Amino acid sequence: MEKVEQFANEAATQEGCFVYDIEFIGGGKGRTLRLFIDKEEEGAISIEDCSNVAKAFNVFLDANEDLIPGASYTLEVSSPGLERHLVKPWHFKKAVGKKVYLKTSKALESCGVEDKKLKAAKTVENVISAADDEGVQFVIGDVNFKIPYAIIEKAKVLFEINKGQKK
Repeated sequence: MEKVEQFANEAATQEGCFVYDIEFIGGGKGRTLRLFIDKEEEGAISIEDCSNVAKAFNVFLDANEDLIPGASYTLEVSSPGLERHLVKPWHFKKAVGKKVYLKTSKALESCGVEDKKLKAAKTVENVISAADDEGVQFVIGDVNFKIPYAIIEKAKVLFEINKGQKK
């Protein structure tokens, strides 16, 4: 998969984009290789960008047929979307200041949270205040805590309509 990621990065860069994430799912003839691409300016990915990256990536894949062994697969190229999944530390760093949904494998008490309302929780829906290579930090009320990436099962940015804006 490392070689696939390398070729995907080359194809995306060639088209002025970068690879946000890669998924290879399914089995047999139902396998799908999903390539999520983005640009530095948020919301800037177009259908044309996806098409161009898919074409460029297919050139790499065709030249290296043994790269993905086994049965056929479908290639999908898209934007990670507004409610993008957060997987890698740099995803969380890029999401600082945004509201996210996060599910953990352990209660927040394992992160040092002593607040009665929060310590048994395994989910957080709040704004990320900071993120580094070890984990992601939140401030809820007067409770400041950091969740290590090792216990995060699922995380995504939550899309919010700006309620304060006038039409």
